Amino acid sequence: MSIWSRIGEFASRASASAATGIAGVVEAVQTVFMGDADLRRRVAFSVAMIALSAKMAKADGIVTQDEVQAFQQIFSVPAKERRNVQRLYDLAKGDVAGFEVYAERMAGLCGSGRANCAMLEDILDGLFHIAKADGVLHEHESEFLHRVSEIFRIEENHYQSILARHANLGEADPYLILGIERGIPFEQIRKRYRKLVAANHPDKLVARGVPQEFIRIATTRIAAINAAYETIERGYRPA
Repeated sequence: MSIWSRIGEFASRASASAATGIAGVVEAVQTVFMGDADLRRRVAFSVAMIALSAKMAKADGIVTQDEVQAFQQIFSVPAKERRNVQRLYDLAKGDVAGFEVYAERMAGLCGSGRANCAMLEDILDGLFHIAKADGVLHEHESEFLHRVSEIFRIEENHYQSILARHANLGEADPYLILGIERGIPFEQIRKRYRKLVAANHPDKLVARGVPQEFIRIATTRIAAINAAYETIERGYRPA
């Protein structure tokens, strides 16, 4: 049975029991995949992305075709399995529980319990990718993403670095993207840059459980890091 069939099965079971909702899905993922940590991470990431993107759509009030396509860039779901994804999406969107409850559940399912958990950052990055797909990061989406980051225990300065990769924040962008202060020695900037590149290597993302399709999305993260470093480096070159 594919992971999408499993997810559809979990969602159907949860839909049939109003008392469980997303909690039932989370419990099922934790129980069914207890003996396979790698598969559990992949399923957990998928559940988190589907559930929270549904809640974000509900918060924004509009789902554009661009956002649907952005979601499909993260997950290459076979046509025969799409109804299973839709079941979980509909469950999350229709659930009376607020998005904060969902974010807390997803943090518990995917997170390490520490601040700035890499897998939770991957989920937030995916949500940003969907939110900005129509060319605009709307106010409700921005508020949603910021609050989710707080629940995920992503520190404010780190959140600002993520935001800077997705939105034009003016001349501070390169420094925000690398998470550094202006005026520090260039050697420290280079060290920070190399650390970020190593942390975002595709092999590291796969090990965290992100789907193969997400790797293509994550290349934009590396591109933003490279561009920021190159911009700063030019400022340190002799005239």
